[in-house]
Amino acid sequence: MTDRYAVIGNPVAHSQSPHIHRMFADALGEDMDYGMVLGRPGRFADDVRDFRQSGGRGLNVTVPFKLDAYDYATRRSERATKAGAVNTLQFDGDDVFGDNTDGAGLVRDIRDGFGFAIAGARVVLMGAGGAARGALLPLLAERPARIAIVNRTVVKAEALATGFASHAAGVSLHGGGYGDVAGDTFDLVINATSASLADALPPLPASVFARAALAYDMVYGARAKAFIAYALAQGAGRAVDGLGMLVEQAAESFFLWRGVRPATGPVLAALRARDAEATR
Repeated sequence: MTDRYAVIGNPVAHSQSPHIHRMFADALGEDMDYGMVLGRPGRFADDVRDFRQSGGRGLNVTVPFKLDAYDYATRRSERATKAGAVNTLQFDGDDVFGDNTDGAGLVRDIRDGFGFAIAGARVVLMGAGGAARGALLPLLAERPARIAIVNRTVVKAEALATGFASHAAGVSLHGGGYGDVAGDTFDLVINATSASLADALPPLPASVFARAALAYDMVYGARAKAFIAYALAQGAGRAVDGLGMLVEQAAESFFLWRGVRPATGPVLAALRARDAEATR
């Protein structure tokens, strides 16, 4: 029988995941079907049970169910445990393995997709919510020289830095407010806040962008345009959206489920071309 996978979220109709995973499966000749599940708030476990009973082998999990997925898993990867959230579930009998592939996808896109060396870099990470938590462990594994976590609520940034201190050997890791980085410059500026979803900008000092800095918004598409324009206007060398992160984290999920790693370049190029055609 064809193995079944899906993305669960609410809303979910906008998700690019089915298109991405179908391209992966076609390229690798994997016999699998990938669909969507519109999850019901407060009924996550019921919806997942129904999917499993229908033959489901795994789920990608998006807003607002990543915490529900964390609780639902019977085992979790270290990166999911540190993130406190799960975005990928794998089912094997009664065993439910929970993983978080977001940070790995971010790092792979920055490092491999854009050819940016995170090792030894000065990094500022904006935000202290789930997106930032998911990014920190993979970022620290790359051994940058420094990571400054900044957030409007300073105590959250400080708590996040403290929580990951044991993984920061050789890395200067600090949490604070946006004003704390005024006058400093950074090689990599990551927007892990929800500001772009509201067409807003985080209160980042203009001085933080080094001349050759890479500015990266985890949001993708038109919603990232304001941050990209701001970063370029302040002197960043490059400013990009998070579409590559989306594809790379999907590839990480695919590898967990199927044991083979798909090539991401052709899929990302196809998505970019489709977006360009849609805006003409």
